[in-house]
Amino acid sequence: MSQLKIPILALKPQYESLKEQIQTAITRVVESGQFIMGPDVKLFEQEVAQYLGVKHAIGVNSGTDALVIGWRALGIGEGDEVLTTPFSFFATAESISNVGAKPIFVDIDPKTFNLDPKAIQEKITPRTKAILPVHLYGNPALMGQIREIAQNNGLKVVEDCAQSFGAKYFGNCSTCQGSCSEAVRAEIQGRLTGTIGDVGAFSFFPSKNLGAYGDGGLVATNDDAVAEVARMLRVHGAKKKYHNEVLGYNSRLDTLQAAILRVKLNYIDQWNQGRRRVAQQYNDLLAGVEGLVTPELSDGHVFHQYTVRVLAGKRDPVKTYLAEQGIGSMVYYPVPQDRLPIYQGRYEVCAVSQQLAGEVLSLPIWPELETETIKLIVETLKQSLC
Repeated sequence: MSQLKIPILALKPQYESLKEQIQTAITRVVESGQFIMGPDVKLFEQEVAQYLGVKHAIGVNSGTDALVIGWRALGIGEGDEVLTTPFSFFATAESISNVGAKPIFVDIDPKTFNLDPKAIQEKITPRTKAILPVHLYGNPALMGQIREIAQNNGLKVVEDCAQSFGAKYFGNCSTCQGSCSEAVRAEIQGRLTGTIGDVGAFSFFPSKNLGAYGDGGLVATNDDAVAEVARMLRVHGAKKKYHNEVLGYNSRLDTLQAAILRVKLNYIDQWNQGRRRVAQQYNDLLAGVEGLVTPELSDGHVFHQYTVRVLAGKRDPVKTYLAEQGIGSMVYYPVPQDRLPIYQGRYEVCAVSQQLAGEVLSLPIWPELETETIKLIVETLKQSLC
């Protein structure tokens, strides 16, 4: 095993650049003694709402809770069906199942790794109540088409933005393949993910583009009624303490995490630009490499992950070779959600998702990743394909 160590993600460079500000924020909270729903939570909610351009931002315990609370606030539950992607982390489908609804899996586009809008319409039934697109790897889903389908069928839209904080939707006729109206495109052009549907659900897990130092999440919405219910649900279903109106959750965003996120929010656009720089360098250096498909550098993509497709059944040997050379990589995701043991035998195979699960490989990426390190990763990857 080589002594070279290049992790899939390095968080230390970010911390070192913000160390003084982070320590100041932590000290402020500790000295205040207000650790639960302290002032920094409200201030972060105000600041992140302004950044996103939404009326309401409600801090919660995790991205998973943001999805569950979003469903509850929209009235999605027992007997309802929600159309979503099989190619995502289990929290996506889990949130649907946990409110008593049924996930209905729609296959993905192999170029974007996101929901294929052309496949959505045929899955709609009288029980369908919502669509849950996931902006996978930081790449905005085709929200123009998805939103129009939802509007035409009276469906709600919840956006899973766990990997896409700061990503923007820039759909056009080419991207949308002419199947959504100019009015819809004009309305959402340039909008941040999480602000296009009825609810946006965000995760602040430490590895995310905007990551806390523990778990954290956010519900974003422009709907006053949805926001009111979400705020109740995160504190045991009560508007007023000890006057619980519905069954809720203990799902508050920790004050320490909110204070840290307030510091980091000021740098998110700079960091996302850094990720795009890294992705562009990877794409340039890997152009024309046989047996490899690189991701499109589409407008608005914030590259939470830089994910290639390794063809001809070589993905696992390539991953092993990289590890032997001290280079980290990850497979997101080796098992589509519809193939997980919990759903075994309930769904037909989504062919594209199943294929990509055997091909995808995410390479190291973080905003400060240096050019020489990128070149070394690329050269090692090329060697592994020989």
